[in-house]
Amino acid sequence: MTKNVDAFMENIKAKNPGQKEFLQAVEEVVESLMPVLDKNPKYKQAKILERMVEPERVIMFRVPWVDDDDEIQVNRGFRIEFNSAIGPYKGGLRFHASVNLSILKFLGFEQVFKNSLTTLPMGGGKGGSDFNAHGKSDNEIMRFCQSFMSELYRHIGPNTDVPAGDIGVGGREIGFLFGQYKKLVNRFEGILTGKGRNWGGSLIRPEATGFGTVYFTEEMLKIKKESLKGKVVALSGFGNVAWGAAQKIDQLGGKVVTLSGPDGYIYDKDGINGEKIDYMLEMRASNNDIVKDYADKFNVPFYKGKRPWEVKCDIAIPCATQNELFEEDAKQLVDNGCICITEGANMPCTPEAVELFQNAKTLYAPGKAANAGGVAVSGLEMSQNSMRFNWSSEEVDEKLHKIMRDIHEQCVKYGTNGNYIDYVKGANIAGFIKVADAMIDQGVV
Repeated sequence: MTKNVDAFMENIKAKNPGQKEFLQAVEEVVESLMPVLDKNPKYKQAKILERMVEPERVIMFRVPWVDDDDEIQVNRGFRIEFNSAIGPYKGGLRFHASVNLSILKFLGFEQVFKNSLTTLPMGGGKGGSDFNAHGKSDNEIMRFCQSFMSELYRHIGPNTDVPAGDIGVGGREIGFLFGQYKKLVNRFEGILTGKGRNWGGSLIRPEATGFGTVYFTEEMLKIKKESLKGKVVALSGFGNVAWGAAQKIDQLGGKVVTLSGPDGYIYDKDGINGEKIDYMLEMRASNNDIVKDYADKFNVPFYKGKRPWEVKCDIAIPCATQNELFEEDAKQLVDNGCICITEGANMPCTPEAVELFQNAKTLYAPGKAANAGGVAVSGLEMSQNSMRFNWSSEEVDEKLHKIMRDIHEQCVKYGTNGNYIDYVKGANIAGFIKVADAMIDQGVV
């Protein structure tokens, strides 16, 4: 790190002690942006970076609910409204036992840049709870969601803050949350995205993050005059991102051979397609959060407690969660001839893994660029809600494909360094400039 980056980060660390995920996300961005600030005194003078790393608002609240045994349970709820310079706050809700302030601040900060890259008018935010759905009944999940929304509803609105889903928050949870919001405010309005298709949702929204990640991968491969056809792909996770990615990879002629969960990973040498992709939805809906069920159903090997990055593959797409791919995994992928790593999850690669990929001049794309397809289609859902109108799945997919191509072009524009494209640098600079200029236009607020 340069002296300027060191000094900046020391100040941020002092203000945010113990928030390792948030500090990791900030440091990666600051390293890319410091040269931009040095060349553009207006950003330094307006203290844009100092303002961008501070959320506009942090909301934390208790979520009491009653389980099926009539016992009162209490969780924590959060909403981080990070930056509204270019539009209403937009970002998912995550329900998972690991949720804390650091993780949600990191996700909200990343969301600011991701949403800017889509070119849609959306600010950045994130929220969620440390609620764990594992072993909970549908009624328990409903009661939790209703309690959560009974506080959150005060802080959101179609022109203020529009949450979506994330880990642990799918169509079922969005439905429960929306129903409670509608009851509390007596209005039917587009305050959540990822809604059911029959009550305001957009076609291909559940698949959009995975689809967009694959479209971005496709653009990266074109740089090397390659394509997905015939490529072996390792995925982690088995949720919406991996599900969407598996569908699109299969459509484009690639072969997905791995999925993973907290319990380990499966290897399916014949490829994950057809009914196997459909089964991923059943695994997610079960709330069991294990991938071994796939191995049992389709009679394929299961590797307990291991990560899928030891499998020989052409392309790796981590789709599970933050910091799931370590330096030793990165080395194994590179040594095994992997030519492209695309982040389907948010910050799934550790800084050491990213550095190894970049030093090896391997194609590598950060989540803020590559997985922006989900929030892009959420933005399109917002547009459809405003117009009281629906586009066909083909129209939404076409718009998504164009957005991902445009994001790739922005990354190439700002990240090209000789014969290598630094997608991290490109995404950070492209995302920053739009937000920074809007903040300057709007004064010190």
